[in-house]
Amino acid sequence: MKTRITNLLGVKYPIIQGGMQWLSKAELAAAVSNAGGLGIITALTQPTKQHLVAEIRRTRELTDKPFGVNISMLPDAEPQDKTIEYFEAVIEEQVPVLETSGRSPEQFIPYLKQAGIKLIHKVPAVRFAEKAEQLGADAVTIVGFECGGHPGMDDVTTMVLVPKTASRLSIPVIAGGGIADSRGLIAALALGAEAVVMGTRFVATTESLAHSNFKKWIVNARETDTVLIQRSIRNAARVMKNAAAIKVLEMEERSASLDELLTIISGQVGRQALHNGNIEMATLALGQCIGLIGEVKSVKDVIEEIMSGAKDILTRLQQM
Repeated sequence: MKTRITNLLGVKYPIIQGGMQWLSKAELAAAVSNAGGLGIITALTQPTKQHLVAEIRRTRELTDKPFGVNISMLPDAEPQDKTIEYFEAVIEEQVPVLETSGRSPEQFIPYLKQAGIKLIHKVPAVRFAEKAEQLGADAVTIVGFECGGHPGMDDVTTMVLVPKTASRLSIPVIAGGGIADSRGLIAALALGAEAVVMGTRFVATTESLAHSNFKKWIVNARETDTVLIQRSIRNAARVMKNAAAIKVLEMEERSASLDELLTIISGQVGRQALHNGNIEMATLALGQCIGLIGEVKSVKDVIEEIMSGAKDILTRLQQM
C-alpha cells in the first residue's frame, strides 16, 4: 500500500504509532517500525537531552527501519531550555522523522530542513493545519474529537476534520482519532488521509510498557468509558473514565486551581500508575476506540491484521 506518506517516511505501511508519554519508548517504537509502520519515541519521557540521545541510540539497536521522535510543547509558552535541547538531540542524532505538537515549531524548522529531517506537525483544527503547511511542515496530522490525549477545544470529529483538511492542504495528511483497526484505516484513506496514527491501540500490545491492569481494562472497556477533562484550563484531554478523572471533573466544577489539578493530572502521577497498576489513581490518555479493542496482541499481529483486513475490505468494495 503506497501513499505519499509511505514514500516520504520510507515505511512499508501507512501506520504511525502515537507518541505517548511514558509508553512510547524504544521497545514499542522499534516493534512498530520492524512491523512496517513508523514507531515514535517521546521526548518528554526523558528527563534530559542525554537521556533522549540514549533512547534514540537504543531504538537504533532494536531496529534498522525509520522511526521518529515526538516533541510536545505547551501551546501558549515559549520553548524552555529542555525543549530546545530535545530539538538539538534529534538534529545531532539525525533522527529521520520528528513529530511536533502544541506550540508552533516555526523557529526550529530551518534547522530541521538543513538536517534533512521530515517534520510532521500534529494539530486538532484545520486552521492550525493550514498554518503548519505555510511554515514548511512536510506533513500534518489532524486529530479528531475521538482521540485520546488532546483533541482541542472545538469538539469536531475525525470524520469531518480529515476530508476538510485534505481538501485545504497540498502536503500529505495523517488521520488520528478513533482509529484502531483495518476499517479505520480504509475509512481514513477514503476521507483523503494518506496514513493513520494510532495511540490507544498500541497501549494494548505485548510490547507496551503499561501495566497489565491497564491493558485488561482496555480490553473490557466500552466506547463510552472515556471522558474529557481539563476544559477549565483550556487544555481538553480525553482520558479513561476512572476515579481520578471523575475527581478532576468535580474539582473543575468548583473552579480548582491548576496547582490543585496537578496533584492528579501531573505526568509523574500517571507514570506511577502505569507502573504500579493502580488504574484509579491517575488520568491516562485513551481514545474512544477502546470500544474496538478486544484482545492484547503483539505489535506485529496488530499491524498484520490491519493490513490483511484492509485488503479484504478493498476487495469487497471493488465487488460492489
